[in-house]
Amino acid sequence: MKMIDKPTRREFLRAGAVVSLTVATSNRFGRDVAYALGADADADALDMQKGAKELVVQPVLMYAIPRRAEGRSWRNWGSLQSEEAVRKEVARIDGELKQIRESAGFNLRTLPLAKATSVEHVGSLKESEADVMLVYAAGGWTNILDAIAGLGKRMIIFIRHRKGGYYLWDEIVHSRFLRGHTDTIQRQDVGIDDVAVDDNEEIQWRLRALYGLKNTIGRRIICVGGPGGWSCPRAPDLARERFQLDMVTVKIPELNAMIEAARKDEQLMAQCRDKMNKYVGAEGVTLTTTKEAVAGSFLLKKLFHDLMDKHECSAVTTRGCMGSYAGIMPCLTLTLINDDGYMAYCEGDFVAIPAHILTHFTCGNPTYFCNPTFPHKGRMMFAHCTAPRRMDGKNLAPTEIVTHYESDCGAATHVHFPEGQLLTIIKPDFEAKRWLAFTGKILGSPFIDTCRAQVEVSLNADTADVLNNLRGFHCVLAYGDHIKEVTYAAKKVGIEVQTLRA
Repeated sequence: MKMIDKPTRREFLRAGAVVSLTVATSNRFGRDVAYALGADADADALDMQKGAKELVVQPVLMYAIPRRAEGRSWRNWGSLQSEEAVRKEVARIDGELKQIRESAGFNLRTLPLAKATSVEHVGSLKESEADVMLVYAAGGWTNILDAIAGLGKRMIIFIRHRKGGYYLWDEIVHSRFLRGHTDTIQRQDVGIDDVAVDDNEEIQWRLRALYGLKNTIGRRIICVGGPGGWSCPRAPDLARERFQLDMVTVKIPELNAMIEAARKDEQLMAQCRDKMNKYVGAEGVTLTTTKEAVAGSFLLKKLFHDLMDKHECSAVTTRGCMGSYAGIMPCLTLTLINDDGYMAYCEGDFVAIPAHILTHFTCGNPTYFCNPTFPHKGRMMFAHCTAPRRMDGKNLAPTEIVTHYESDCGAATHVHFPEGQLLTIIKPDFEAKRWLAFTGKILGSPFIDTCRAQVEVSLNADTADVLNNLRGFHCVLAYGDHIKEVTYAAKKVGIEVQTLRA
């Protein structure tokens, strides 16, 4: 790790009167802080997708057994020409689904394989609890596939070309089903992107994307100071329209009163100081702000968890935080919450928050909500004061605990991001219609006069292309390449993703 100059220690500024009210601690507080401390022994047991619902998949084998007719054509293309072939195919599919479940990396449940040789068979699936119909389109005719699509579920069509036999619908899914015997795609419910060929990873990444989408749509989020949008007042309405987000407003005076009351609870404050001492004393952590500021971050973390528990959700965003909440800047608090596998974003910016939630559940790890800078010479810097440390889902990156930049008080992370790490970068647009996506690799973690957690990135895209297509403001950063999953999921709610590659 490269050594960098440390900022001067700054004193924490405190404001507000203290009122007399006892606030009890919760079991969740102790458990979450233990996660945030980042003991290596606990890393593998972390749940980095708090509040996630499982994706339920109904596999369907669609086929038709032909009967020989002398002197005329009697069979379609395809390898399922007998009941014995069907039996072998069922076993093959069951084995492949097991492999998909075991390697998925998210909570996936598959229902028993259903067989469909007629529209009547499809009718029995109307009450299925499945989120996704995974159709193994070995044979059968268009009316069966139309009936499956008519169930109103998400749909993936799998066809075999060379692996494990041949499926009829490799020949006709485009011309007969998607184009409907015309020259253009006719369907609105199923598209080209919903067809996977041969490779089970082609099924798995689509399921991963749909898992992310399921866990974004209807997501409830605590909005301290109310929902907003960076220079876009329509952003909350657009987020509700696209993703049906449930935004629960907690007014800033209400939170301030909670903080002031909690400060009178001596037992709670002792626990916050204890967690602070363990956190700043851990390997890889350097403290250059005050211990009081870090203890305040743990106090605010506990209160945010109380709010999430009360409203049965796993996400929080802060607005109006540049003036602090009763003297506490929420930067480090948001880092700690993200490092536990919950979701925490500052500025209440619903231009970007839907993309963060979708990417969080798609990649299975925390995302970094940050500001962009001007791309130049194939590189671009991103910065904010709330970077997660556990962006790989397991390991806490080394960090300096510094002040929030603009206020020069409180506690925030200057994370030492791993050089060479591949990043997905998503730039949501103000109109919630067309996001921009590209990848890059981390060059380093500078320390210049900007928000504290700075990451310099080498772009895997032409600089001019990035410049000419930038939109919105706040960005999503996530470790790895998740562009195809985010693109697939976003399209389901009417958002196109423009991808730039080198």
